[in-house]
Amino acid sequence: MLGLRLPTDPRWAELARKDLREALVDHAWCEQKAATNAITITVQHPEITELVQELTRIAREELEHFSMVVERIEARGWVLGPERKDSYVNELLAFVRKGGTREERLVDRLLFSAMIEARSCERFKLLAATVDDAELRAFYRELMVSEAGHYTTFLGLARKYGGREDVDGRWAAFLAHEAEVVGRYGRSPAMHG
Repeated sequence: MLGLRLPTDPRWAELARKDLREALVDHAWCEQKAATNAITITVQHPEITELVQELTRIAREELEHFSMVVERIEARGWVLGPERKDSYVNELLAFVRKGGTREERLVDRLLFSAMIEARSCERFKLLAATVDDAELRAFYRELMVSEAGHYTTFLGLARKYGGREDVDGRWAAFLAHEAEVVGRYGRSPAMHG
């Protein structure tokens, strides 16, 4: 369903399992950034009512996920700690067109968002299968389902509001680019590490 060209190396899940504190802290900040991303798109395109409604819903869900991850961090006696840089996301963001038409920029931002949700969904599936803590396994399964829904929403909005843009062609380019990018990661317990 996700169409990812390069699956995550299973060794990444082992790194996350062994350094759960770092994985959870980084994950929390990823959820906060996902909420901010959804809000940013609505600010840039307030005239598209459906987009505003859907992305407001996603932003609320992402903030709730942030809160849920922070609760799990604190329940283990840890603290959230400072925000982490996400080089993977920054490399994907560099692929987003800065010029072109407003429509092209919207399509790219929605596809960028779908891409991150797809990779996160895949990684949550790995964590749900490998983390020792039963409560966290259930939590990651729940998040996997949510991220899959966000992925399909972003992709669907890109297709609906892409107009004359070849959305599927651009999506194929995103998938190819992401495969190159993700191949350089997987060496740290960070969500996209």
